[in-house]
Parts: sequence; C-alpha cells; structure tokens
Amino acid sequence: MSRFDPEDLFKRLAQSRFRSRFHLDDQARLYLESRGLDVVMGHGAAFIAERLAPAHPPRDGKQTPMRGHPVFIAQHATGACCRSCLSKWHGMGPGKPLTPEQQEQILLVLRRWIERDFGASIPGSPAQRALF
Repeated sequence: MSRFDPEDLFKRLAQSRFRSRFHLDDQARLYLESRGLDVVMGHGAAFIAERLAPAHPPRDGKQTPMRGHPVFIAQHATGACCRSCLSKWHGMGPGKPLTPEQQEQILLVLRRWIERDFGASIPGSPAQRALF
C-alpha cells in the first residue's frame, strides 16, 4: 500500500475557486502563535473525531464554522468540512465511521495546509518556548 501524499490533493484544490479563497486571517494567525501548532492540531483531532468521524454526524454539512479557529478554515480550504466534501475531495464515502487512519490522514492534510498558508515557521507550544 502506498503512503498518502497530500500534494495531489493540493493540486486539485488549487483548481477550485471556492477552496483556494480560504486563508488564515489575523485572528487565526494570532491563535496559532499564542498556542502553537501542536495544541491547535490537538483541537483539530477532537473536531474530526466529534464532528466528522461518525457515520452520520449531527448537522452534517453545517458542523464546521467558516472562521473562529485555524482548523475550521483549513477544513474548508481542504474539503474536509463535512462528509459530502470528504467524499468528493478525499474519497472517504459517507455512511461509515472514519477509521483512525482516515482521521490521521485528514489531520495531516490540515496540518500541511496550515503550515503552507502560515508561510513561516509556526512557533511550538508556549510550554516548549519557555524551556529555551
């Protein structure tokens, strides 16, 4: 089995006018800087587990806000915001719970998108910075 490479997905997403219009706003950038990428991705893991992983998520299609957290913005930018978009962009069909591997794949895509859009090195967690 080949390892997932998000670059093909990013190329397809770049062709979508809707998906390519998403970028981290100032609030999201400050949130990343103050909490660090690892903490933000921990939130992302919880969002995916609670809002996308169930076979039939509550409020599917409306469960991901358009702003308010860097992960929400990344979810819309990468087509990982609802089960319909996951099916279209990631080939993860609706009606079955997401496996732990599928959830990890989504988190990898979200992390890569955030790193790319941030455009610079994102600080580590505040606790890590205090050690140096």
